[in-house]
Amino acid sequence: MRFGLLYELQLPRPWDEMAEHRMIHEALAEVELADRLGFDYLWANEHHFLEEYSHSSAPEVFLAAAAARTKQIHVGHAVVLSPPGYNPPARVAERIATLDLVSSGRCEWGTGASSSRTELEGFGIDAAQKKAMWAEATEQTANMLAMTPYPGFEGQFFSMPARNVIPKPFQKPHPPLWVACSNRETIHVAARNGIGALAFAFVDPAEAAKWAGEYYEIIKSDECVPIGHSVNAHIAMATGFSVHADEAEAKARGGEGFQYFGFALGHFYVYGQHKPGVTNVWERFEQARPALPEAGAGNGIGTPAQLVERLRQYQDAGVDQVIFIQQAGRNKHAHIMDAIELFAAEVMPALQADRAEREARKQAELAPFIEAALRRKKWMQPLAPEQVPSIAAYGRTVVAGGPVAGALTARRGGGIDIPSEDLAEKVRATGD
Repeated sequence: MRFGLLYELQLPRPWDEMAEHRMIHEALAEVELADRLGFDYLWANEHHFLEEYSHSSAPEVFLAAAAARTKQIHVGHAVVLSPPGYNPPARVAERIATLDLVSSGRCEWGTGASSSRTELEGFGIDAAQKKAMWAEATEQTANMLAMTPYPGFEGQFFSMPARNVIPKPFQKPHPPLWVACSNRETIHVAARNGIGALAFAFVDPAEAAKWAGEYYEIIKSDECVPIGHSVNAHIAMATGFSVHADEAEAKARGGEGFQYFGFALGHFYVYGQHKPGVTNVWERFEQARPALPEAGAGNGIGTPAQLVERLRQYQDAGVDQVIFIQQAGRNKHAHIMDAIELFAAEVMPALQADRAEREARKQAELAPFIEAALRRKKWMQPLAPEQVPSIAAYGRTVVAGGPVAGALTARRGGGIDIPSEDLAEKVRATGD
């Protein structure tokens, strides 16, 4: 089993001027420690406008900063919002490839679409079309990462001409591809597309065993047709995180934060009414808290022995990775650091003794099914060199037909001559 840390970059009100700065730098310090102690994955979500719940609107920046501070931990998007209204596919390809190069091949490419009205409508995305948008954009982004040049595409939700999207990723053909899953059906979607499942549904081991079993059944079936250029057959599940030698102290340090995580998630995705910049989510949480279920060992919160027992149940259920939610609510940075250290010292070794052997057996078992899945894929056809369109530079025309056309002329040394007319004045006067 492998272990990851998830960052939503939560920040309940009230905020002071340094709150966001402090939050980000404390998170980076936690990641540095986790990397030194052998955690396998760092995951950061992309969210927009979900104040207090997630201030992680530019995870590619956070992940790049983390990559520069670490040696071995994988830096993963959990997720990039894939519909083109959020992120044009070419920009996603460029950012994923760059992060993979910065991290020397440690990038994980998680994808998703969100189901929050705050996000979807904030970017003018039709909720009824988001799944189709995800599928079209994700497949074409994978093509952009893997093909030289990308042949171009005329689709339902975006189009672009033939271009060579650069840079290319360190990992070939592209980093491992994942999708966010909130229920069994999206687990099936992940398997049918040959990609990893990032399950954020907080299910118990018995339910996890059903999900994992169904996932791997589909991976091995004719239903599996990769959306990307490789198959990433892994299932990861999220849970809370607070570890202490005393169970009561573990709950005191992490229970409230995990309760808040679930409440704030529900506020934006299920039952909440939110006024941007006005609603205080933390105050609403405090009002609701007496009725919320208590977090305990079943939610990744307890003593080292309790977590070993619980995580073995997930491992036996077929879960490949457990992702911990430690930066939640008002959980304290010092307590998170303590928990990371204690987990690495007393929990991790008990679950990693035969990891390499387990993974080797799994890969050998899945290899023929993955090969068959890749044969079923209908690949985008590359362009022959003579088919690649030539793109003529604008030359002397800055804006075709515009009032500044011809204002710049090429000089034989590669420089630029500015004619005697007052070009700056023309630009100011015309806005061209």
